[in-house]
Amino acid sequence: MNVTAERLDKTKAQVTVEVPVEKFEESLQHAYRIVSKKVNVPGFRKGKAPRRIIENMYGTEILYEEALQHAVPRAYFQALDQIKDEYTAVSDPEYEIVQLEKGKPFIFKAKFDLKPEVKLGEYKGLELEKPSAEIGPADVDNELERMQQRYAKLVVVEGPAEKGDVLTIDFVGKVDGQPFEGGKGENYPLELGSNTFIPGFEDQLIGVKAGETVDVNVTFPEEYHVTELAGKDAVFTVTVKENKRKELSPLDDEFAKDVSEFSTLQELRADIENKLKEAAQKKAESELRVAAVKKATENAEIEIPQSMIENRVNTMVENFAYRLQQQGISFDYYMQATNTNIDDIKNNYRTEAEASLRSDLVLEAIAKAESITVSEEELDEEIKKMAERYKQEPAKFREVMEKQGQISSLKFGIMLDKAVDFIIEQAKIS
Repeated sequence: MNVTAERLDKTKAQVTVEVPVEKFEESLQHAYRIVSKKVNVPGFRKGKAPRRIIENMYGTEILYEEALQHAVPRAYFQALDQIKDEYTAVSDPEYEIVQLEKGKPFIFKAKFDLKPEVKLGEYKGLELEKPSAEIGPADVDNELERMQQRYAKLVVVEGPAEKGDVLTIDFVGKVDGQPFEGGKGENYPLELGSNTFIPGFEDQLIGVKAGETVDVNVTFPEEYHVTELAGKDAVFTVTVKENKRKELSPLDDEFAKDVSEFSTLQELRADIENKLKEAAQKKAESELRVAAVKKATENAEIEIPQSMIENRVNTMVENFAYRLQQQGISFDYYMQATNTNIDDIKNNYRTEAEASLRSDLVLEAIAKAESITVSEEELDEEIKKMAERYKQEPAKFREVMEKQGQISSLKFGIMLDKAVDFIIEQAKIS
């Protein structure tokens, strides 16, 4: 099979493929086996008529469609393999038939987007500022207060409702005097100030006592997910059945015993401080890595084909849909509930997709320039860590990854991480 390739511009290339007569004959024979089961030939059952009789009746052309579907993709990917050292395709090809005649080689062209070249800028000696990871007594106090709120007891109160109280309510909503779907609830627990309901609803319940019924007047937001209600005025008749208020436990040794494995408040404070320091350190390191990649990427020159961006967008949307599914939410329901469509969601991801692609390509170029590779030991170590997170045996976990074809993408990710490590090692950090 003869293959010639040429670059059309910075982002596109074209390959011309010549398939020998005998090789294309294999595809014609494959097509005959399919077509013979579809056509009617007098004197023969379907699938039994000889090929020469079918060709005499209908012409060899009747086999071409199936033969092309068989021959073209195979020849194209074989051609890409031959030119892989110089050209890397990142899009679906656009085919053009050049020659398709009986007894002659089959020739076609395929145009495709190229993986872009990266012109690296400065990535060694970058000036970076290390984010602060300091934790003070006030941070520990704030975390203790959050714990105090989280473990607060709810006690029934008789007085007027205050912000932070948890009311049990019945409500019926009406628009233009008519009830609407989803506007009725019974024994609904509502924390005032949680902003669970539409703006203005909870504020109007402050001061109301258990046993009282009030009308709450609100306006649905213009961007409300139910189109029929968006921007409309509504009146909710609300009955407060019960009012509970948070009762905070004092921050003492007894509190520490109740909410943790520690015996004293001092021990709990020390544990909180250590965990906050560890989290702050990880956050600072993450921010430093992000800053390093951002600078190296900004210093590089790269022109990314639109097809690559669209492929990354599609992957991100598929991952988002999968995460929704894991939460028991269908993608269609999400779009309906948020009044969005697939194009809206794709547009929301497009900027992030281009940025992540740009940084990946730059880091890959740095790894190539600095001969950064991933050893089997490094790969095994990462698989071991992942297996531990999922509580699986490393060998079995690797077997699953190999079957799913994920080993190469894992190695690629490790290589990019090592490229970031290299940038930081070479940086001037203040």
